Amino acid sequence: MARQQPPPWVHAAVLLCLLCLSGAIEIPMDLSQPPTITKQSVKDHIVDPRDNILIECEAKGNPAPSFHWTRNSRYFNIAKDPRVSMRRRSGTLVIDFRSGGRPEEYEGEYQCFARNKYGTALSNRIRLQVSKSPLWPKENLDPVVVQEGAPLTLQCNPPPGLPSPVIFWMSSSMEPITQDKRVSQGHNGDLYFSNVMLQDMQTDYSCNARFHFTHTIQQKNAFTLKVLTNNPYNDSSLRNHPDMYSARGVAERTPSFMYPQGTASSQMVLRGMDLLLECIASGVPTPDIAWYKKGGDLPSDKAKFENFNKALRITNVSEEDSGEYFCLASNKMGSTRHTISVRVKAAPYWLDEPKNLILAPGEDGRLVCRANGNPKPTVQWMINGEPLQSAPPNPNREVAGDTIIFRDTQISSRAVYQCNTSNEHGYLLANAFVSVLDVPPRMLSPRNQLIRVILYNRTRLDCPFFGSPIPTLRWFKNGQGSNLDGGNYHVYENGSLEIKMIRKEDQGIYTCVATNILGKAENQVRLEVKDPTRIFRMPEDQVAKRGTTVQLECRVKHDPSLKLTVSWLKDDEPLYIGNRMKKEDDSLTIFGVAERDQGSYTCVASTELDQDLAKAYLTVLADQATPTNHLAALPKGRPDRPRDLELTDLAERSVRLTWIPGDDNNSPITDYVVQFEEDQFQPGVWHDHSKFPGSVNSAVLQLSPYVNYQFRVIAINEVGSSHPSLPSERYRTSGAPPESNPADVKGEGTRKNNMEITWTPMNATSAFGPNLRYIVKWRRRETRESWNNVTVWGSRYVVGQTPVYVPYEIRVQAENDFGKGPEPDTVIGYSGEDYPRAAPTDVKIRVLNSTAISLQWNRVYPDTVQGQLREYRAYYWRESSLLKNLWVSQKRQQASFPGDRPRGVVSRLFPYSNYKLEMVVVNGRGDGPRSETKEFTTPEGVPSAPRRFRVRQPNLETISLEWDHPEHPNGILIGYTLKYVAFNGTKLGKQIVENFSPNQTKFTMQRADPVSRYRFTLSARTQVGSGEAVTEESPAPPNEATPTAAYTNNQADIATQGWFIGLMCAIALLVLILLIVCFIKRSRGGKYPVREKKDVPLGPEDPKEEDGSFDYSDEDNKPLQGSQTSLDGTIKQQESDDSLVDYGEGGEGQFNEDGSFIGQYTVKKDKEETEGNESSEATSPVNAIYSLA
Repeated sequence: MARQQPPPWVHAAVLLCLLCLSGAIEIPMDLSQPPTITKQSVKDHIVDPRDNILIECEAKGNPAPSFHWTRNSRYFNIAKDPRVSMRRRSGTLVIDFRSGGRPEEYEGEYQCFARNKYGTALSNRIRLQVSKSPLWPKENLDPVVVQEGAPLTLQCNPPPGLPSPVIFWMSSSMEPITQDKRVSQGHNGDLYFSNVMLQDMQTDYSCNARFHFTHTIQQKNAFTLKVLTNNPYNDSSLRNHPDMYSARGVAERTPSFMYPQGTASSQMVLRGMDLLLECIASGVPTPDIAWYKKGGDLPSDKAKFENFNKALRITNVSEEDSGEYFCLASNKMGSTRHTISVRVKAAPYWLDEPKNLILAPGEDGRLVCRANGNPKPTVQWMINGEPLQSAPPNPNREVAGDTIIFRDTQISSRAVYQCNTSNEHGYLLANAFVSVLDVPPRMLSPRNQLIRVILYNRTRLDCPFFGSPIPTLRWFKNGQGSNLDGGNYHVYENGSLEIKMIRKEDQGIYTCVATNILGKAENQVRLEVKDPTRIFRMPEDQVAKRGTTVQLECRVKHDPSLKLTVSWLKDDEPLYIGNRMKKEDDSLTIFGVAERDQGSYTCVASTELDQDLAKAYLTVLADQATPTNHLAALPKGRPDRPRDLELTDLAERSVRLTWIPGDDNNSPITDYVVQFEEDQFQPGVWHDHSKFPGSVNSAVLQLSPYVNYQFRVIAINEVGSSHPSLPSERYRTSGAPPESNPADVKGEGTRKNNMEITWTPMNATSAFGPNLRYIVKWRRRETRESWNNVTVWGSRYVVGQTPVYVPYEIRVQAENDFGKGPEPDTVIGYSGEDYPRAAPTDVKIRVLNSTAISLQWNRVYPDTVQGQLREYRAYYWRESSLLKNLWVSQKRQQASFPGDRPRGVVSRLFPYSNYKLEMVVVNGRGDGPRSETKEFTTPEGVPSAPRRFRVRQPNLETISLEWDHPEHPNGILIGYTLKYVAFNGTKLGKQIVENFSPNQTKFTMQRADPVSRYRFTLSARTQVGSGEAVTEESPAPPNEATPTAAYTNNQADIATQGWFIGLMCAIALLVLILLIVCFIKRSRGGKYPVREKKDVPLGPEDPKEEDGSFDYSDEDNKPLQGSQTSLDGTIKQQESDDSLVDYGEGGEGQFNEDGSFIGQYTVKKDKEETEGNESSEATSPVNAIYSLA
């Protein structure tokens, strides 16, 4: 049996991440906003000439935008062309050719404009082209005459289609041309023969072009070959001859390149595209092609060989892939090489794409448009589709290259800005609007959501919100406590709350509160934690004979509030439950097992939130296999250790290890584990090398260079592992240069003027040679300076005298006495940080309420941070209280605002107090200088709860209340409010409210009755309102047993009522009749119960039958057989010891109309029945009266 891990989607399904954790801010559609392009056609739009043309352009905005188009940079008047229309509520163009027309007439460059009163958004420039599949020109091809062994190129020259057609070669009878190392098709479509053989003229050769849109194949006239040979006999037996060419009299010659020609060429490729290098060579014998890169290795993760090694493809090219590559063509006659110089250029790509900017009136902001490329792209800004230079001047807007800075933004600044960055290889166009809104916080998700998660899982609670200024979001649990962040909680920038590992105590109601200077909004999410679904009794592997019955258990424990579904798989496919199978909640039964039932069975227990799997294997034995049952009954044990290890086939990088298995001790060996030990780096420590099936006792082990190996073997069966074998003899492999470099290379500053470079040292099996060392190189990033380097034998190196926090390129390369490792990857590190040099300026404070303020400040310039900006931090302290003679703690507190943000909220302040505040910027080194000290005063708030609220009951007539003033008045107290209500059990009286002066701390009340209790709720008041309340209850009276009894004692005495006396007399008479009936029945031996199976006697060991009859005597105090119990509890001897078994059935019983049993038995039969069990119905007074009839 085996427990399987649930597939990843089971846990992913419970992750509640309804919004991306990063991305552009979305304005709710009911608010005014400029247009945003949501859908558009691709830049190079190729269409099928047989279909109508569709050019897509969709946009959103409020009000809904209108659309217009330009074609080749001129206004495109759709109304003048009857074939062109625009979809309703959309900008998508439809050009209809059902009534005629040529699609080619509409080719050109199109651009869509979406406009409303707040701005204009632009689509990309869409180049529309009509697909073309021109016909192949007619031509008569003469037979190609070629000498056997000579090279040959059959040119395809397909017609120029759009897009380019797919080329393949076939015979005129549509048989594919077999391609191999000698005969293959080049990337340009030509067919290359490295050398022609006589068998090549057995077929003809036709180039075919398949066009994408028309799905048509065009075939060129076929080439026929005439091969001149010195040996006209085409003996097929020579094709596999080791010296085939000499046997046919073909002269051998050194390789030469057919494509590309010459010794060198160059190629340019764009970043992100695929680089395809091709070398096709001629020669006899057919040459082999190998690929190399000068000064380094081919990128193994991106490089692959195609077309019998004649082509090298490198996917997703980057700048590091530039350089010189060469292909080497070689055969036994010699070799030649061709060098290809590769230059990597780049169309523009985003470093920082501009995002929509949402500001409140008076706020500052910026749009950033940064892109890179080769050559360096230029940046052009536009506003509403027009060049920014031609727009009216705006004193609140400043353009600084790739950044637009907005200061003191007003409503009139709303617009859509376009950033166009381009070079000779392409362009990027991005729209970003500036929207100026004054919106209080609002929640965007449904209220009071219920989220159910599985215990110990990770989950996210989402709280999408919006507001302007952008609100600050905080989470609380069960409406109390501090803001949830840190520890098991993490709050993302978009407001999602992540709980890293769900526990039972995490269940509850979570409240998210979004706050800005205009107000606050909140939403609640109820989190329910469910127990995981677990299979606690898993199916076990079984061996069954054919025709027997097998039961596979699968008992599941799950959360009772979730619906459980149990299903079965056979060999990982859904199991069909046929007539021979029975599926129950906790098992699967297979009747009449057959050979086809053999296989793996998986029990899948799933709920709507999770699932658990368990697998077992069923082996079906044929009839002749039954003697193995004797072996199965033998005791099983761990296998004995393998022995007699031997090393053979010693090679440079491998060795064969052979061993003799030990006794399996009645449990077959399933696996062997081979371990090794080396005596240089970790002598005496054994490491796992490889694992092999239990059916083998010899294996080839792959080894690393320059390791002095020693091996041992461990056998494994279902019981456990054997002791390790005795070690083999040692074998040292020869050395070689390292084939890898150290991992986890990092560069971090430990002081402001250094950078510590660290890495994980390589182990013995990757050293590959003696004297392992590391070549450490570094240089400043984005400079032309040369590399600094040093050789290190440890795992760290400190670079000194560095500027403060600048990026460095770092490389660490392994080297031993045999040579250097491969060219290392470049890692970016940073020198040490220094304290920030500037403080936030223009700090503005706005009081939100009595416990919170809103902060806004001007961000510091990046070059003054001198490190990575971690957060802005506010230090604040309570200077004094506005209440006289109230001591306050002036301990400094802090509020952190992570990231480069210009605003934040400080909460949990004391009301009615004077505060001071300073701002700093924080990097990895620490705090920068403090800003100017700001003072503010919090308004009056509601007080905390009164302290030490005590309720005493000195006697049954009065209750005394005492309390102390609140610990935090939070303002000037104007009094106390006491609310109390009488209750008795679940009954409540009318609530009474008392108001007291601020100096009163005692109150005595008179009880209305001596039984009822009272619930008191006390709160203090300021001018703002009532504060937190405290609740206490009066103690229970000393003579109160239960509330019901106390309440009953105070009611009218009903024992003197006439109706009550009559009822008691009737009950007493009924009880007397019942006692008389019981006495008579006891004397007769009782009534024998009606049984469904009259042929089965009811013995003393059968006290309860399925029909509900019970033994007359008490279960724990049965009389002995042959005796009866009198009413006084004594045991009397029966008249006879006869047993019911001694008699026959007797006559059939009869039933009267109401179903009671009135059959007549013989005296013997009746007597026997008195010794049987008494029916449970005999204890009923109604049935007892029926039995007298």
